[in-house]
Amino acid sequence: MEIGVPKETKDQEFRVGLTPSSVRVLVEQRHSVFVEKEAGLGSGFSDADYVGAGATMVPLAHDVWNRELVVKVKEPLTSEYEFLRKGQILFTYLHLAANRTLTERLLESGVSAIAYETVELPDRRLPLLTPMSIIAGRLSVQFGTRFLERQQGGRGVLLGGIPGVKPGRVVILGGGVVGTEAARMAIGMGAQVQILDVSVDRLSYLETIFGSRVELLYSNSSHIEEVVPNADLLIGAVLVLAKRAPILVSRELVKHMRPGSVIVDVAVDQGGCIETMRPTSHTHPTYVEEGVVHYGVPNMPGAVPWTATQALNHSTLPYVAKLANGGLAALERDPILAKGLNVQNHHLIHPAVQEVFPDLV
Repeated sequence: MEIGVPKETKDQEFRVGLTPSSVRVLVEQRHSVFVEKEAGLGSGFSDADYVGAGATMVPLAHDVWNRELVVKVKEPLTSEYEFLRKGQILFTYLHLAANRTLTERLLESGVSAIAYETVELPDRRLPLLTPMSIIAGRLSVQFGTRFLERQQGGRGVLLGGIPGVKPGRVVILGGGVVGTEAARMAIGMGAQVQILDVSVDRLSYLETIFGSRVELLYSNSSHIEEVVPNADLLIGAVLVLAKRAPILVSRELVKHMRPGSVIVDVAVDQGGCIETMRPTSHTHPTYVEEGVVHYGVPNMPGAVPWTATQALNHSTLPYVAKLANGGLAALERDPILAKGLNVQNHHLIHPAVQEVFPDLV
C-alpha cells in the first residue's frame, strides 16, 4: 500500500505521523511510504533519516495526501480540506465532537477517517490516546508553574513553597490518566494537591497510589465550588469518550479565583471543562479573563515532539501496519481498531459522535 506522511500544519506542531524506524518496518513489509520534505525535522528526524529507512521524500503536500493511507498526528486544518477524497483512509487524532466544520467536511469528502482517540480496548482503555495523555498531564503542571510566575502574568507563587512559606495549591478535575500524571508532577514539586473525580472506584485506586499526599474528593458541584477559589493552579483533566467535555467550572466561579491564578484545561481539544476557556496556540498560549491566566493549547504534547512522536509511534505502528496490510478489511478483523472509525463513505459511524451531531446522521 502507498502511505503518505504529511508535515503537520497546526501552529508549532512539530510531531510527525511516522518515525524513520516505523517507516523501515512498513517498507520491510513491502509498503511504499511517502514523506513530505522536512516533516520530521521538528522531532529530530532529517530527510536523510527517512531516505535511509526506505521512504520517498516529496516536496509538496498534495503528493503526500494523494495516497491510499494518510498517517498524521493532528486533525486536518482548513488548508488541508482540499486533499480529502473518497477512497482514502485517514488515521490521526480527530476530536470531532468539538469541531463540526471538520466533521461536515469529512462527510462531504467520502474519506474513511479513523481517530486515534477512539480506538478502544475491551476494558475501555484508549491505547492510542494514553501516551499523549501522560505527556499532557505532566506538561499541564510544567506549563502551569511557568505561567504562575509574575513575569508571565501569574500570582508569583512557587508551587513547592519553601520552609516558612506554604506551598501552592493544585486542583485537578478528573482522576484519569491526565489527572494522575498531573498529580505526580505536582506532588514531586511539593505542592498541595486535590483531585476530584466522579468514580469512587477511581478515587480508591488513586489512594493506593498517592496515599495521604493527595486529598481525594468526589466530584460534585458543592466540592468544586469549595476548592476552585483556593486553587493557585486549576487543571481540567476531564474525558468523555468522543463527546464534548462537560462544563464543570462556570464563569461565576472563575471570578472567585484569586487574580493571577492559572487554569490549564487539557480537555480543551474536546471543548474544555471551564466555561471561560477557549483554544489558544503555542505561539500565543495564554490570555487573561476574569483576572485569571488561561492556558488552552489543544496540542500540548507538540511542545516536546522528540519524546511525543516516539511515544505515539510505539502505540500506533501496529495499527498502521494492520491498515496497510489489510486496508479497511482490517477493521472487520480487529474490533479494537474498528472502534476508531468515525466517518466512512459519507456516513457518521461512531455512536458517541452521532449523539453530538444527530442531524448529520
